[in-house]
Amino acid sequence: MPRVAPSVTPTTAEVAQAGRRLKSRVVLALALCLILPLVVLAYISQGYVLPNLNPTDVVYFYALQGLLLSTVVAMVAGAYVIWDVGQVVARIAQMLGDDHRMTALESRKDEVGVMMDSFAKMLETIEQQAAEISGFAARLDAAYKELESANTRLKETSFKDDVTGLYNRRFFSIRLEEEMQRHRRFNHPVSVVLVDLDGFKAVNDEMGHAVGDETLRDLAQILLKHSRGINVVARYGGDEFAVLLVETSKAGARLYADRIRQVVATFPFSHGKRITASFGIASLPEDEVATAEELVRAADEALYGAKRGGKNQVATSDAPEKVG
Repeated sequence: MPRVAPSVTPTTAEVAQAGRRLKSRVVLALALCLILPLVVLAYISQGYVLPNLNPTDVVYFYALQGLLLSTVVAMVAGAYVIWDVGQVVARIAQMLGDDHRMTALESRKDEVGVMMDSFAKMLETIEQQAAEISGFAARLDAAYKELESANTRLKETSFKDDVTGLYNRRFFSIRLEEEMQRHRRFNHPVSVVLVDLDGFKAVNDEMGHAVGDETLRDLAQILLKHSRGINVVARYGGDEFAVLLVETSKAGARLYADRIRQVVATFPFSHGKRITASFGIASLPEDEVATAEELVRAADEALYGAKRGGKNQVATSDAPEKVG
């Protein structure tokens, strides 16, 4: 059977000792604020005040005596209150070292007993409210995390294309505007590459939309595989894709687009047909545009120039260039 630890721990013993010290200080305070002033008052009264009084002035004599008596009574009463408080505090400190005696305070019928009873009930109420608040905080935290997760999923869904899993046009436009602002502040280069599949309509018409969707997903994977993580690859609409090349000049964008063009031209699509792609490029600071819409429009014009020039080409906003 395990040995029961004593009820008085070092902490409670220190509390009891502190109570005894407090009691000693109360006695000292009484001596300083009661006994010593009484001695001084008696000495002054008997030595200086009473001898100088006129015995015939009875009213003044008894008034002074009454004042002195009232002062003594008030000092004694105050001393008793201080002594009683000191006794109570000392007993509280002593009882804190013995939990079994705490009920003695609660059983008192005077003001101290009422105060201790109210204090105990208040502590119980506080503990209950603290437990309720803790539970509510836990539920609130769980709900917040669930809401945050739902918002993240909703945000990802609202910014993603259902067919390819790439970012959609909305997200591309937001990121392009951010990069335009960075260019205005720091003059960092930024390029937009628009990609359009050549002959994709024939694939859809001959083999159906399911095969067409698979072709779009294949192109999406090609673009992701050959793009840096900081770049934004998005499905811009239909069989047209857009790539935001961060910190990339027009020359770098041309190299990127030509590499993708070669990979697409030799890629073994599941339907067996040869598919090519045309590219249009616009860049800052090379192209003199003021807004994100104007930069996309310049890339779109370059794309149509590549289409008109024979397809399977990389063209820039200033001069289309056939590289295939």
